Amino acid sequence: MTFSADFAYETRPVRVVFRPGASVTAVPEEAQRLRLRRLLVVCGSRGEATARAVAGALGDACVGLHAEARMHVPVEVADRAVAVARAAGADGCVAVGGGSAVGLGKAIALRTGLPLIAVPTTYAGSEMTPVWGLTEHKVKRTGRDPVVQPRSVVYDPELTLTLPVPLSVTSGINALAHAVEALYAPDTSPLVSLMAEEGVRAVAEALPRLAAEPDDLDARGRALYGAWLCGTCLGATTMGLHHKVCHVLGGTFGLPHAETHTVVLPYALAYNAPAVPQALAALCRALDTEDAPRALRDLSVRLGAPRSLAELGFKEGDLMLAAEQVTGEPYPNPRPVTAEGVLGVLRAACEGQEPTVSL
Repeated sequence: MTFSADFAYETRPVRVVFRPGASVTAVPEEAQRLRLRRLLVVCGSRGEATARAVAGALGDACVGLHAEARMHVPVEVADRAVAVARAAGADGCVAVGGGSAVGLGKAIALRTGLPLIAVPTTYAGSEMTPVWGLTEHKVKRTGRDPVVQPRSVVYDPELTLTLPVPLSVTSGINALAHAVEALYAPDTSPLVSLMAEEGVRAVAEALPRLAAEPDDLDARGRALYGAWLCGTCLGATTMGLHHKVCHVLGGTFGLPHAETHTVVLPYALAYNAPAVPQALAALCRALDTEDAPRALRDLSVRLGAPRSLAELGFKEGDLMLAAEQVTGEPYPNPRPVTAEGVLGVLRAACEGQEPTVSL
């Protein structure tokens, strides 16, 4: 790029601790550093055992464990968690798990202002963003607020060893989606572009390794490192068509988060590709390919991920409603978002076609 370019990059106060075994040792240290003495630990049902270990490490500083996190953060689930935090007299929150747990922690922070410590166990990346999401009446709303940005993030690759391979794959490709859209976001910057390309390279190289050897701690660590970079990109930029499509499919139609991102990403990228040659070149370098949309789909399919939205329960009869919702509100995207274009993306993803770049 030339340095006559015009850009801005904003950093936010967040401390990252990255080391194996850190969930048990670093979380109490981070709580002490933040001067927090009454922490509520939140998680989902799948991550409850890990959350209990973290709660145990906190000892008397833990005032409760709330294991009710759910995908897309239904507003009634957030209401209950806020009530629990207030009743316990919590002065902070620790979210242990994937995007659902971190999302619930953010909902508590949004309503109460309590500082948040995040302990990710997947590659979702939301722990590195000030973005929150809540689903009410089958509509997912998102927003940005510095108060929901975790004050500390503890990355422990050992926690991802028990993450099943199918979920590891879709969670990792979900992370890639953040970096892909950051490369062509209207508020991207040279630093974001570097992080995005490196994040894509790290995750794409790690996923086949951990799929072949799920106990490979080095591969797990590299995937987590890549997800950290991809999540940082998500936090620094404005997302476009891909994320809007996935929010609609998740919030309105209840499709699973990571799997939906995995299926949609190659088609959203193929749609935007003609308008983003520099971003496409960076992705081709990171993926060592000449066709980035197809390479992303081949990666996910080769590792056993779902091939189509139909496999996730999406019905062809819902195509028009989904397209209307995706195009219902304006948002930045490098290529104009048209009803016909969105319908084409959704239909191709629904059927699991080969992604093709068209002008």
